[in-house]
Amino acid sequence: MPFVPSWMRGYQRSWLSGDLVAGVIVTVMLIPQSLAYALLAGLPPEMGLYASILPIMAYALLGSSMTLAVGPVAVASLMTASALQPLAAVGSADYVGQAMLLSLLSGGMLLLFGVLRLGFLAHFLSHPVISGFISGSAILIAVGQLKHLLGVKAGGSNVLDMALQLAHAVPHTNGVTLGMGAGCVLFLLLARKSLAPCLVRAGVDARLADLASKLAPMLAVVVSTALVAALRWDETAGVSIVGAVPQGLPVLAFPPMSVAAIGPLWLPALLISLVGFVESVSVAQSLALKRQQRIQPNRELLGLGAANVASALSGGFPVTGGFARSVVNFSAGANTPLAGVVSAVLMGMVIAALTGLFHYLPHAVLAATIVVAVVSLIDVQTLREAWRYDRADALSLLATAGGVMAWGVEVGILMGVGLSLGTLVWRSSHPHIAVVGRVPGTEHFRNVARHAVATEPGLIAVRVDESLYFANSEVLQDTVEGLIASQPGTRHVLLVCSAINQIDATALGVLTDLESSLARRGMALWLSEVKGPVLDRLQNTALGQRLQGRVFLSTHQAFEFAHQQAGGHSSVKNLPAT
Repeated sequence: MPFVPSWMRGYQRSWLSGDLVAGVIVTVMLIPQSLAYALLAGLPPEMGLYASILPIMAYALLGSSMTLAVGPVAVASLMTASALQPLAAVGSADYVGQAMLLSLLSGGMLLLFGVLRLGFLAHFLSHPVISGFISGSAILIAVGQLKHLLGVKAGGSNVLDMALQLAHAVPHTNGVTLGMGAGCVLFLLLARKSLAPCLVRAGVDARLADLASKLAPMLAVVVSTALVAALRWDETAGVSIVGAVPQGLPVLAFPPMSVAAIGPLWLPALLISLVGFVESVSVAQSLALKRQQRIQPNRELLGLGAANVASALSGGFPVTGGFARSVVNFSAGANTPLAGVVSAVLMGMVIAALTGLFHYLPHAVLAATIVVAVVSLIDVQTLREAWRYDRADALSLLATAGGVMAWGVEVGILMGVGLSLGTLVWRSSHPHIAVVGRVPGTEHFRNVARHAVATEPGLIAVRVDESLYFANSEVLQDTVEGLIASQPGTRHVLLVCSAINQIDATALGVLTDLESSLARRGMALWLSEVKGPVLDRLQNTALGQRLQGRVFLSTHQAFEFAHQQAGGHSSVKNLPAT
């Protein structure tokens, strides 16, 4: 029996109208975005249209989200350009072929991750790193589009280089292009902020008013294209236009492949896969929660993988789930992926018969739509919150954004991931170690530096709030030795293991040496609240054998035993509770 998605098997007739309306609205929004993001990736405009047909259908078959809209997006387009520009001339046949190969590699990786059920890979990119990456990419994209708004030629591989070249090119600004581009930016910003409220005040339904504001880019495209065509600004004023867009559906074919071509593309493909997956799952989950639906990360890997393979085979470039389109799809009433299929069919009709309408579309207007779209991605709020709560996360965000702007997307995201992992290792190598005592009249134990608690003479109870491994075991040993030196009457050292989930071989060796050192000085090492898996591994070691009878089920039990040995005396640490 052929594979049939679950949403098809249980499809209800009442869903059809919502899916049809959403499909039409998303198509109107998708046309200018597809053309703009192809421009951003350095590719012919028709490739943006190609990437908006079969990928949508492939995702509809395998994806788990009912409302995620898949297609070209700004960040993936930037990553595509960043990966390919050092390898081939922009817009050349080699460049186009490598863009398709990049999509194929990305799709293959995602499919493999899905088969292996590696949906947890998304957790390797923390929220601050993703926020920094997207914010840095948004700034890089916006600065890179200014040349189209000014109508000048300027390059550069980073924000500073771009800014310097733009400064030199400003005297050659095309006035008509600048007026059209700046006017479009202003219109789109006003439409985003004010159009919906104005329409609502005029009596338009709030839902329709919101959708109208999101479709403003299409209106800008229609009006600007008509102006250029009527006034022939491409000839009389030197306005740069899209030009002839090939008509007809894409021909299915594998991109040219070779070991030499795959070599420089596998890492960008991996990063595009991970970033696209995280971005898509975040959008899909946020929309699914509003309807009490569930997203399956491993199915998302399969759906996005199939979409990218389909894009490669149909002449497209890497795609993923887009935030703005998905929100519009959801708001327009989409109930199932059929809305995406409707959008793909309509896009196919546009490519088959209507591409001539894009001939006079000015590049400045496409650049304006990109700038307005990406500026909203700059996440200042997350930076503020991270700075107030955890400076290390804030620094990871800033490092990622700075790396993207200074050295490119791959370096930026690797810097962010590296700094996040480095911070994690540093924190675990400097664990919080607390000397604990009993809260009077209870079986609860708290930090003596924070609470008024009772301690037992001759017993030092130490709680380590971290697993023990090679990077922090020496810190524990040094702390214990320091406590013993400050309390000469110590007879027992109790290690409270409630927060220890693992003890590696290095830490085991350190604990073994500590136990032997204490025994030579007439002291004993005790353990309490050891978790089952940790205790199972300890029992088969020399240390486990030597600790027989000194591993307590609870810290309370250990304190009671020490209390009996001390003759029933205890002391109280009189510090204020906080």
